[in-house]
Amino acid sequence: MTACAAILGVALFATGAPAAEPPGMTLMKQHCMQCHQVKGIENAGNIGPVLSNMKSRFPDRKELAAIIFDETKRNPLTVMPPFGRNLILTEQQIETIIDFLYTR
Repeated sequence: MTACAAILGVALFATGAPAAEPPGMTLMKQHCMQCHQVKGIENAGNIGPVLSNMKSRFPDRKELAAIIFDETKRNPLTVMPPFGRNLILTEQQIETIIDFLYTR
């Protein structure tokens, strides 16, 4: 292999495609980060609570899913959109977000 080919090979390897985001991070950025802060996501809002230690705070996934689906049932004065009720997120997308939050 020539020196030029070796350098080209290193350059191509170093500029490969960016690593894919963890499942749920894209959904979090699109729907949650305007109001919430989560470890590992920049430029977050501060209207809602920080979304950390969610697995210990909500060991029952169904409780957290219900909050995301329609927080108005638990807190009628919330400013959080009812993501499931208004068909903003599917139940599978809500589960993906919960999976992501449980890693933070």
